Amino acid sequence: MNAPAPAAVLWDMDGTIVDTEPYWMRAEAALVESFGGTWTHEAAMTLVGSALDRSARILQDFGVALPEGEIIDRLSSSVMEQVTIEVPWRPGAVELLRGFHTLGVPQALVTMSIGRMARHVAERIPFDAFGAIVSADDVTEGKPHPEAYLTAADALGVDIARSVALEDSVTGVTSAVASGAVVVGVEHLLNLDDTGAHRIWQTLAGRTPDDLAVVLAEVSAERVSA
Repeated sequence: MNAPAPAAVLWDMDGTIVDTEPYWMRAEAALVESFGGTWTHEAAMTLVGSALDRSARILQDFGVALPEGEIIDRLSSSVMEQVTIEVPWRPGAVELLRGFHTLGVPQALVTMSIGRMARHVAERIPFDAFGAIVSADDVTEGKPHPEAYLTAADALGVDIARSVALEDSVTGVTSAVASGAVVVGVEHLLNLDDTGAHRIWQTLAGRTPDDLAVVLAEVSAERVSA
């Protein structure tokens, strides 16, 4: 590695490591329809990257007559069942996780899914990828607030400004940028232009630890000269 490695790599989960957004949308639609309502693709897209308590409130607006906690539990259980059948890995994610794992660079999972969902996905990675998992259970403020990323950096004992975050949603990028991390937006369902991401990639396929090290070095230099 020519440029210094990041102090840590901080990973979003849904849409970045695994393409679970269709699973969430399927679960949301089934729940709304079970209460006689109609779920729309447009409504589903507004929830991408959101904290689950916000998602639950939106579903209540669509007629789901359940407490927020029960909505979150039902959605999460449905997505976990689908993941058990097939893990929808995003291109290049496991390979990049493995690359940093081999180098001994600390990595954390930073997700607004609940803890049991985060662990369910992490356990399907074929090596012990994460030194910390920060889920919705661990924070008071969900994304776009920076708390989750700051909590992850603190758990790993690293400088957030020397860490790289990988995110696929506007909400997630906003959270990571506000934390002070160097942020690479990996576009998937949403356009990430004008989100504040330091770099935007179309995919992680073919990306290596060197690529993230270069981004860190470039952004660090830009910060010094600003």
